[in-house]
Amino acid sequence: MTQRDFLIVGGGVVGMAVAYGLARAGLSVTVLDESDDALRASRGNAGLVWVQGKGLGMPRYAELSLEAAKAWADFARELTERTGIDLEYEQRGGVDLCLDAEEAHSRQQEYTTLQNASSFLTQEFRWEYLDREALMPYLPGLGEAVHGGTWSPHDGQCNPLYLLRALYAASHSLGVDTHPASPVERLEATASGFRATTPRGHFEADRVILAAGLGARTLAPMLGLSDAVHPVRGQVLVTERRPPGARLPTPQIRQTASGGYLIGDTHEDAGLDKGVTLAMMQSLAVKAVRIYPDLAEARLVRSWGALRVMTPDGNPLYEASTTHPGAYNINCHSGITLAAFHAGGLSDAIRDDRVAQSFPQFSGARFHVPAT
Repeated sequence: MTQRDFLIVGGGVVGMAVAYGLARAGLSVTVLDESDDALRASRGNAGLVWVQGKGLGMPRYAELSLEAAKAWADFARELTERTGIDLEYEQRGGVDLCLDAEEAHSRQQEYTTLQNASSFLTQEFRWEYLDREALMPYLPGLGEAVHGGTWSPHDGQCNPLYLLRALYAASHSLGVDTHPASPVERLEATASGFRATTPRGHFEADRVILAAGLGARTLAPMLGLSDAVHPVRGQVLVTERRPPGARLPTPQIRQTASGGYLIGDTHEDAGLDKGVTLAMMQSLAVKAVRIYPDLAEARLVRSWGALRVMTPDGNPLYEASTTHPGAYNINCHSGITLAAFHAGGLSDAIRDDRVAQSFPQFSGARFHVPAT
């Protein structure tokens, strides 16, 4: 058993982005992951590289999202050059739809408040509310029942499956050691670092990073880290392949590079149930046709449910353990958008052991402030 520089628990988009960043810096990394039947948050995303709506109530999160989106083009190009895998990334802007006037009014108030919350956002965060007619060049065929939406040039999309595949390929080329079907049962400090116990044996490293999504609820307290995460179910519909529509992506619906429409945007408190329900499928289909009436003719070919990882305030969790120095906790529900940041600025901060100094707003301590 060879001790490595870093042990990462969790082989999803978040864990592998950090693994890639650390390996790119010349560090040795081992990644431990669960089996394919695990509750994987990476299955519950829409492939959006998205800035709109991030950081309401925490401007620093909005800043990170914007910085990550700006870094995504170089990040995607670098991964493609290393692996030959096209991430199908594009940044033509995006629209977050408002189905009625009340939603439109609330959205504009929120974005104005957010934009004024920091000098960086005031200068860099661009958005504009457009009514239905003004949106037509961006969303041809938009339904008459849609009031409008906020447009931003920062938003884009990628193929999340290709992203994860590229992260694995690039990480392997840099010497990252990955172990699938190796769920971690216990984490503990040793005289020389940390040890993870799995059904396949023990793994040791100088430092450990917990990027295990909902697994943090069990594993994080073992190292004095926060377990304040809970599941939020999302259900997704996919249509048959359709002719290219030249439509910008939205959080509600987007056309993939292969032609199918990905329909989602559900947030359900269903515990650990990642199944699909007929009622929600019907609701998603009705909304999709309201947005694009031509989809009434489209056949549905696939549906699935997945569990997103959410903190109590919806913002990321980045922390270093105060009781077990060298242990870190990473959790967020924006793993696709923040992938460039996780492979860059965050992995650099972990490498230099300055997470607490660089990202104090994101510590789990914010969930344990005594009531006054």
